[in-house]
Amino acid sequence: MKNTLKVQRAIHDLTQEELAKKIGVSRQTINAMELSKYVPSTVLALKIARVFGQKVEDIFTLEEAD
Repeated sequence: MKNTLKVQRAIHDLTQEELAKKIGVSRQTINAMELSKYVPSTVLALKIARVFGQKVEDIFTLEEAD
């Protein structure tokens, strides 16, 4: 799953730590999501979208396997 977390954080001037605190996860979780090593739950994706004032699908994009 691709995402625009790093871009969204830059636009909103948030560090990984600040975003993590806002949504109740560790900084390492944010880092793992940005590196596409962790796929967030639906609830977590919705929390992230709310922080950025975006729709989930504007932040997270499903990559289909061939």
